[in-house]
Amino acid sequence: MMKTCVAFLLLLSASMSQAADWPQWRGPDRDGISKETGIVDQFGASGPKVLWEAKVGLGFSSFVAGGGKVYATGHADGKDTVFCFDVSNGKELWKYSYPAELGDKYFEGGTTGTPTLAGGKLYHLSRWGDLISFDATTGGVVWQKNIYTETGLELPEWGFSGAPLVSEDLLILNVGEAGVAVKLSDGSVVWKSEGGKAGYSTPYPYEQDGKSLVVFGTAKGYVAVEAKTGKRVWDFRWNTSYGVNAADPILHNGYAFISSGYNKGAAMLKLGGAEPQEIWTTREMRTQMNAAILVGEHLYGVDGNEGKDAGLKCLDFKTGKPVWEEQSIGHGAVMVADGKLIGLSEKGQLFIAPVTTKGFEPSARAQVLDGKCWSVPVLSNGLLFVRNATGTVKCVDLRK
Repeated sequence: MMKTCVAFLLLLSASMSQAADWPQWRGPDRDGISKETGIVDQFGASGPKVLWEAKVGLGFSSFVAGGGKVYATGHADGKDTVFCFDVSNGKELWKYSYPAELGDKYFEGGTTGTPTLAGGKLYHLSRWGDLISFDATTGGVVWQKNIYTETGLELPEWGFSGAPLVSEDLLILNVGEAGVAVKLSDGSVVWKSEGGKAGYSTPYPYEQDGKSLVVFGTAKGYVAVEAKTGKRVWDFRWNTSYGVNAADPILHNGYAFISSGYNKGAAMLKLGGAEPQEIWTTREMRTQMNAAILVGEHLYGVDGNEGKDAGLKCLDFKTGKPVWEEQSIGHGAVMVADGKLIGLSEKGQLFIAPVTTKGFEPSARAQVLDGKCWSVPVLSNGLLFVRNATGTVKCVDLRK
């Protein structure tokens, strides 16, 4: 009996730990929300406890974490590097570098896409099409190729950016106007777009009419395809300056919210049937990069372009009407856990505030980074991982 109880407790502990991992872009459910609880809502006079700090090089990619490890990328000395750190102490467990262009067109350059952790492997897609499958524990390369040169599909203005999506035995990429799928086992191409230019969002999976579909942001709008075959199911034209449809769509109860920057704004689409039906549009949420987060029936996200009029805003999901806004955040980034908005301002100020429609009422604020901070912070097992553009990474302890 005692052995049975111990085994059960060990299994429960492992299950809870896995649930608190952050293995992919936007978290376990791809919605920017962690199910973790027990997160602090106050900092002491000296600010939050920083457990460790590391340098990864120039970039704006975010993190994935699992199995006691956290993964990040950066650029330095003409190379991109994928890093693996021990979450408890920041010890570098492995790294892998490869030649890469800086790509500093209209911004600092460096890495932008976030890896994906699944089945003991780490999948990484660079801006220039380098696609690599790693053993997540050792860093050994399982397979490697350049998907851009192999497929001959067009390179977007700022390179490829969305994170890889694991879908059963396929790895689906936002490459070409309607995606590319390769085998997880060896990277061989299963299906690909006929042509066209990708946007910068991460492939987003959902079910419609009994089929598994994937939505991509493209240079001209949004498109949905069958996950297994790549067959197009619908297209929605959404022209944005420079072809920057970067924010992932937010799907809820048969509707899709899409949003883009450069003063384009947002739209609510009703899904089902041959084509989506546009319900309303608004310029109250102009998401240039990171998608907003849906909590209940309200969206919380950054509205506006970097370097201009950006700020944190709350929007009614059903109507598109603004509820409140906070300009001090600038073009920062936010996630949600334990009923709290956990975010980083564009200038590196960490904040924690209750998720509420009453307004932005932070219970804790502290400067944790300097420089430019666009990357989404990631929470895993009570530890928050943040970074700035120049590649300073910090692990902040938010456990009570």
